[in-house]
Amino acid sequence: MRIFERLDQLHAMGDRIGYSPEEDAAHELAAGWFREAGLEVEVDVAGNLIGRIPGEGREVWTGSHLDTVPSGGRYDGALGVLAGLEAVERIGTPGLAVVVFRDEERGCAGSLGCTARPAAYVELHIEQGPRLADADAPLAAVNAIVGYVRGLVVVEGRAGHAGTTPMAVRDDALVAAAERLLEIREIARGIPEAVATVGVLQVEPGGENVIPSRVTFTVDARAPDTERLDALVAAIGIEPHLRIDPVAMNPEVVAAVRGAIEELGQPVVELPSGAGHDAGILAAAGIPSAMLFVRSLNGGISHNPDELSSNEDILLAVDALELALRQLTR
Repeated sequence: MRIFERLDQLHAMGDRIGYSPEEDAAHELAAGWFREAGLEVEVDVAGNLIGRIPGEGREVWTGSHLDTVPSGGRYDGALGVLAGLEAVERIGTPGLAVVVFRDEERGCAGSLGCTARPAAYVELHIEQGPRLADADAPLAAVNAIVGYVRGLVVVEGRAGHAGTTPMAVRDDALVAAAERLLEIREIARGIPEAVATVGVLQVEPGGENVIPSRVTFTVDARAPDTERLDALVAAIGIEPHLRIDPVAMNPEVVAAVRGAIEELGQPVVELPSGAGHDAGILAAAGIPSAMLFVRSLNGGISHNPDELSSNEDILLAVDALELALRQLTR
């Protein structure tokens, strides 16, 4: 079917890092699909691609992003764009639009730079986790998006000769950093629904026969509300360079998604998203927003080539998105 062929085309392009030539090419490809569907195509000041059915009055958006992480999966972001296009083309109602936000993976640059004010926004996305598979449910309405802080922790020590410095007198920054990593794990475990991840370490001076004098490592800390996020960041001691606050989805838009799932005869699951999304940026800006999650398989793995959702669940999700958009455009 067309949606799966298009997913294959995008995936064959390889990594599509934000604002790269590869992401540019993906946007050009999507723009062609938008025109084939009869949509008017616009590129806004942030580089976001918008395909709309023009009309008077309120405008309802759906969509997602086409950029990827390095060696990412087939469905993250791309599925939301293609499902949105399928649903909008089916409905054909003036006032509907499909948006492709730029550079979502590195901090939602496109949605942060978006100046438009749609009346509502619904983003379809794979869950990127195991909760729907565990619940034996194909779809979920997302009621909130966790907040996250990304930043650095620096651990100082003292360099020394690897062969002549006794173990008892060493001030090894890497050993101290390892102890901090275990402490961070326990801090996150102690705050309900919080998580913390260390992904990159830089060891100085970096010699094989030199005791490390300084270690800098990244921390990605997440929690479902501001109180828990603040507590997590303070306990870890992060020097933040990016903060996205937790945000609740709009109850009316969530209700439209819930109603669509129920109309299809599926169990109605409502849950928060543990990952950041463009929908969270729009919601924080006051745009009524919600998300529709599609069940992830393979243990819910994402940002990985083994990312997987079934064709049956995807087709069901497109049907649900169509129903939700019809409700919101009445």
